[in-house]
Amino acid sequence: MISAVLATTGMLWLAAPAYAALAVGATAPVFTTQSALAGKAQPFDMAAALKGGPVVLYFFPKAFTQGCTVEAHAFAEATPQFAASGARVVGISHDDIATLQKFSTEACRDQFVVASDPDAKTIQAYDAGSAARPGTASRISYVIAPNGKVLFMHEGSDPIEHVQQTLKAVQQWKAAHKQP
Repeated sequence: MISAVLATTGMLWLAAPAYAALAVGATAPVFTTQSALAGKAQPFDMAAALKGGPVVLYFFPKAFTQGCTVEAHAFAEATPQFAASGARVVGISHDDIATLQKFSTEACRDQFVVASDPDAKTIQAYDAGSAARPGTASRISYVIAPNGKVLFMHEGSDPIEHVQQTLKAVQQWKAAHKQP
């Protein structure tokens, strides 16, 4: 009986998602990496992106998997709403740049940048790693203010909820920062 409980507990631990260490108000790590937009590879610089307004940085486990494709489609559909609130969407995963070039067109529909983190350094810096699959990202989304502070963080398995929750956070930020 005890061994069955321990075995079950061990399995639950393996299935448990990572819990993001970056709390609201924390300084988000800046990074540079290769990214893709509309099938074309290009450099991505988080510090430069933040100069243009808030960044929705969403981590996803693996390109072309069912949940990640659904999430990319949903972010693509909502990109005009994010842009209307002054925000930029950036997806990031452990996938190589060649894979993300295809994903940026097919799943992201040429709407937003997807960044490659082949060494998982950014995944680690944001404490966005998957406990079950080391080196890959868990499904975590951050909204980062132009000053580099985390405004909002959401973790969960529902890809649509990430889009809805981050859009709501961006819209709230915009409402609080309207010029008189």
